[in-house]
Amino acid sequence: MIGLLSNVHIPHTVREEAKMASADQSQNSAAQPRAAAWRCLSLAITLVSAAACAPANTSMSSTPAPAGSMSTAAPSPDPRIGLRAGLMNAGETSWNMRVVSRTPPSEKFVGGVSSDLAFTGSHVIQGSFSGYQVWDISNPSRPTLKTAYVCPASQSDVSVYKNLLFISGESLTGRIDCGTQGVADTVSKDRLRGLRIFDITDLNNPKNVGNVQTCRGSHTHSVLVDPKDKENVYVYISGSADVRSPSELAGCTSAPLASDPNSSLFRIEVIKVPLAHPEQAAIVSSPRIFNDLVAPARHGDAPEDIAATRRAVAEARATGGFTATYDGMERVLPSDFIAEQLDSLVKARNGSGAATGADSAALRKALPAIIARLVGPTESGDGPRPGPTQCHDITLYPAIGLAGGACGGYGLLLDIRDPAHPVRISAVSDSNFAYWHSATFNNDGTKVLFSDEWGGGMQAKCRITDKKEWGADAIFTIENGQPRFKSYYKLSAPQTPQENCVAHNGSLIPIPGRDVMVQAWYQGGISVFDWTDAAHPKEIAFFDRGPADSTRLTLGGTWSAYWYNGVIVSSEISRGLDIVELTPSAFISQNEIDAAKSVVFDYFNTQGQQKLVWPPSFALARAYVDQLARSTGLSNPRISDIRRALANAESASGAGRRDALTQLATQLDGDARAASEASKVRMLAAAVRDLAAASR
Repeated sequence: MIGLLSNVHIPHTVREEAKMASADQSQNSAAQPRAAAWRCLSLAITLVSAAACAPANTSMSSTPAPAGSMSTAAPSPDPRIGLRAGLMNAGETSWNMRVVSRTPPSEKFVGGVSSDLAFTGSHVIQGSFSGYQVWDISNPSRPTLKTAYVCPASQSDVSVYKNLLFISGESLTGRIDCGTQGVADTVSKDRLRGLRIFDITDLNNPKNVGNVQTCRGSHTHSVLVDPKDKENVYVYISGSADVRSPSELAGCTSAPLASDPNSSLFRIEVIKVPLAHPEQAAIVSSPRIFNDLVAPARHGDAPEDIAATRRAVAEARATGGFTATYDGMERVLPSDFIAEQLDSLVKARNGSGAATGADSAALRKALPAIIARLVGPTESGDGPRPGPTQCHDITLYPAIGLAGGACGGYGLLLDIRDPAHPVRISAVSDSNFAYWHSATFNNDGTKVLFSDEWGGGMQAKCRITDKKEWGADAIFTIENGQPRFKSYYKLSAPQTPQENCVAHNGSLIPIPGRDVMVQAWYQGGISVFDWTDAAHPKEIAFFDRGPADSTRLTLGGTWSAYWYNGVIVSSEISRGLDIVELTPSAFISQNEIDAAKSVVFDYFNTQGQQKLVWPPSFALARAYVDQLARSTGLSNPRISDIRRALANAESASGAGRRDALTQLATQLDGDARAASEASKVRMLAAAVRDLAAASR
């Protein structure tokens, strides 16, 4: 995909994989809906225009904002604006959080692209287009490298469960043996497109114990741990590549679903993995969760992008470049794509060397049909174009029996109570969303947040002129199984045209009684926001760096930012691994931070959401008291009395502590009857009662 971006700086390893991915179209000549291929090409087309016409950014440094502030007002002016550019020496700023450590990539991964994160024990596994790295973060201020496992693939999405590590592979260059030489043949027994399974019992010596090949590879995957099945886990595969040749993997077919009920399109894959015998992992179902969906309405380009495209088209026409019309607008086709098409024409006439003028003329004539093939035919000829053929990501929440599918043009809710046979129960679209990318539920499952990766993650979509509804998060309540839209959330600090920026991967922060999330925004940095009030989300902390390059748009920034056992761990695409932590502020108290830190995971995969459960503690009770004080849910004198009662109980022990806490809980039950925030007072009463029980 990225290999098409001739005017955008992309690391070499990704460029080579994308180049091979483009060649995949030659493996299967049948006309098929090629949503993924066209998404890649249209992204490249936009970037050709944007990169050619964007002005250079002027590097400036900025004084960092205080790490923690007791003011409820955001810093003004925003210190994220005007930060000094630089790959490893960019300016930095933070608000209500501080950097604990910055760790550059290990030697074999320098210059590559870091991707997603998974956690097990005191280790974080960082995926990369070059393989994966395992870091020991038992001391967050000084992470140490445990393993650097070279195994090139796109995009090496990672998940863990017990002693097993799962890794996605989608590109044509990925090899079963993890070799770095790639795969030259269009059909090869050496190619891996699907799921790799490693035994990581010994993290110093991971062993590849199984692979599951799929027809469209695995762009992402999600691990479902079924509480009713202790012998197996289930892995949902989202593959967005073109369908591979049946000569390489039997049964693959790119025919439209209307003409072939076994089409490899319009489905996901569910893999069952026996924990005792992961080598027996296999696809057990291919649920067709997209049936009857049609292509949704979409917004067009931003006005400045339209103007840039028109300028680029005029320049291309004047210099003999190639253009094509898509979405009602003429656009410049990237040079890498044109070179590949011309090379194919030369080979088709059994020629050699450079393309001739006749080849160029033939390509110009053929381009409309080529672009139409990339866009894909309609299922019924004259009817509406079909909807998504795959998901980008699926977040599984087995504790509530639901999954959130971010599936290109739609956000889906799935019933996953039968893990091998998920069923779609609702689908929502939004013309403000360009590409539904990922999903996050709140802890009690009454809300779901979907993110929009407008521009595919490699475009500057947080500019001051970009709409706040585009490239944002959409927040929904879930009412009777149906999502109900409430609001959008988007990074508030405008970014430069040299910074790829859009909503990306994040997770909940286990602050009791609230819905608080940390999220990556590529070169927009890390944003922490409160969406307890679904209609009014609010940013409450951030960390950001200046552009990786002040002269051109270059892929970089934070791919993922997740809370894990007391800290926020960030996978920085080109700069390595960042660890940051929250500091007390007007929005989050030390008691709330301490209560969040009391939630300790054995493992963590953000796409396999786990129910947050807080152990009894005085920090938990005080966190609720702080929230009631902040919202004036109880009077100030009553808040003071409760704090004094908790302090007295904590200083006691045994039966004295238990009796004091039991008496306080009973009093709080009475307070709840007249309180303006009765539900929060009841949470506090329950926390105090649990603490009393723990004191027996």
